[in-house]
Amino acid sequence: MSAVANPATVEDCLRVGAGFTQGDRNWIAEQFATLDARLAAFHADTTELEVSVKDRAARGQKVTLECWIAGRQKVVTTSLEDDLHAALNDVRDDLRRKLNDAKTKQEPRHNRHLRDNSLPEETELPEALQD
Repeated sequence: MSAVANPATVEDCLRVGAGFTQGDRNWIAEQFATLDARLAAFHADTTELEVSVKDRAARGQKVTLECWIAGRQKVVTTSLEDDLHAALNDVRDDLRRKLNDAKTKQEPRHNRHLRDNSLPEETELPEALQD
């Protein structure tokens, strides 16, 4: 697998949405920094992250982290944790899990032959196995 020329990082791709201020962005980016290793497989100019919170600091606050990567479906994670730091960790970890799951579905694991080559065309079944 070749390295991406301009890899995505939280610092480059994160924007803060409703409920957060630009002043919150730095400490959120620090908290999300562990996502960098997972995002590095994607180009920075085709990757976006947005974090928002509804009813901040109230019981029942809802933190949402959305991730857009060109050519893929949008990934959305949410947390209802009362503690803001815990909620941010929750959405970060859930996003990492979902990105890993999506990669696993897209690329066969432990089989370089399948990753590097297209699948062979279906072969005909022997006559004995046909109905």
